[in-house]
This record gives sequence, C-alpha cells and structure tokens, in this order.
Amino acid sequence: MKRIKQYKKLFNVEGAIDLKELKKSYRNLVKEWHPDKFQDEAEKELAEIKSTEIIDGYHFLVSIAPETKEANLEAYKKTITEFQVADWHHKGMLLEVTFTDGNKYEYFGVSKILFGKFINARSMNNFGKRNIFNSFIYRKSMKASTTA
Repeated sequence: MKRIKQYKKLFNVEGAIDLKELKKSYRNLVKEWHPDKFQDEAEKELAEIKSTEIIDGYHFLVSIAPETKEANLEAYKKTITEFQVADWHHKGMLLEVTFTDGNKYEYFGVSKILFGKFINARSMNNFGKRNIFNSFIYRKSMKASTTA
C-alpha cells in the first residue's frame, strides 16, 4: 500500500487510476527529469534516479489500473479457478502467490494474520478465492513462461 501511495503521489493521482491522465502526467515528468537536460554531473545523476523511479512507477500504476485489470480479468479468473497455489511469499503487507500455470500475482494489504490463515487453510485455493484473490488490490508480477 505504501508503494501505491508513493507512486500515486508522484503522478498526482487521486482515487482511481485513469490511464489517459496517467500517461499525460508520465510524459510531462519524463520530459522534466530527462538526464540529458542537465549539465552538472550531480544533477544528471539525480535525474537518472528520478527517471528510473518515474518509469517504474508508471508501469506499476498501469498494472493495477482498473482498465488493465478489466482487460486481463478472464485470464486472471482462469488462473485462480483452474490452477493450484504452487508457492507464496509474504513480506510486510505484500503477498506474492505463484500458481501452477506459472503466473505470479502480488496482493497488497494482506496482513500477517490473514496470511497465517491462508497457509494453514485446508485448501489454500478455496481460502484464497474467498478471502484474498478477489478482495485485495492485485497485479500480475510475472507471466507464465511459454515453451516452444
């Protein structure tokens, strides 16, 4: 949640993420902080760090935007209903779940108590579907790798 707030503040986004407004804000920030605009090495180095933060923030916010989630909803539903939980990691309020199809999702705001119930549940998939997968802000953090 801290990361979401930080990036929303960077792009001056309040409430739901509008991709058109986000893109406009992104372009303006990239122009403002482009390293080639600066002559001084210290300023240039700061601009490179800021540019990286802007790019990371943009991709992150796009990944949790309602439009992005809606476009990928069918694939997400297929993953959480047809595949099992293969692996999980919890740090702070972030739960990362890897499914047996290779897709990995991050869920923001999952408490340690809820995580404990998740890993001790008789069926992690059923518990996840009822209490986590459709209740928290999520994003796809890794796509399943395809083999030829």
